[in-house]
Amino acid sequence: MTGSNAGAARTPRAALAELLTGNRRFVSGQPVHGHDVTAAAAVASGDQQPYAVLLGCIDSRVPLEAIFDQTFGSICVIRTGAHVLDRAVCGSIEYVVGQLGVPLVMVLGHERCGAVASAVDTLRTGERPGGSLAYLVDQIAPAVTEVGADDARVHPMAVRRHVLRTVATLRADALLTGPVAEGRVDVVGAVYDLATGEVTLLDR
Repeated sequence: MTGSNAGAARTPRAALAELLTGNRRFVSGQPVHGHDVTAAAAVASGDQQPYAVLLGCIDSRVPLEAIFDQTFGSICVIRTGAHVLDRAVCGSIEYVVGQLGVPLVMVLGHERCGAVASAVDTLRTGERPGGSLAYLVDQIAPAVTEVGADDARVHPMAVRRHVLRTVATLRADALLTGPVAEGRVDVVGAVYDLATGEVTLLDR
């Protein structure tokens, strides 16, 4: 189920299966999208029917359409530093789920995340960054605190904890709680390995 068939992935299970199948193609070096860009854009120029919305990091090494081998019109993508939520992000997800009927929301963290590293450094040194970077650090800091800033494995643990905290916040969103409870929508968390290209789902 790829390309023009993406609209058929209308259940959380089917949407998740399609994403993971695409990632396996990506890891194996056998992607099917991203070549005939003009034709793909033309096909997707009508009404959009995405089957998933992905919230990921702005890191240039994690292009979400590429790592899941998706084409035009198949997924909606939102990217912020360390996938930090704000009202605009939450409103965008609410729109995609409520108006476009997307059944799956995935929060994707990644190894060696710079924003998470900034939060770890801030808690270890007490030196808070200036500007709006401080907002990002403040949003990530609870995950770092939960896993323990003095632990040698704090960074990978904090990445995973921050993903799970983001998932929990979205699942509790007023406009998502009902669809999630009814099984029409699911919110899942995952981590991308920069070295292998593999995406690993996290248990809630």
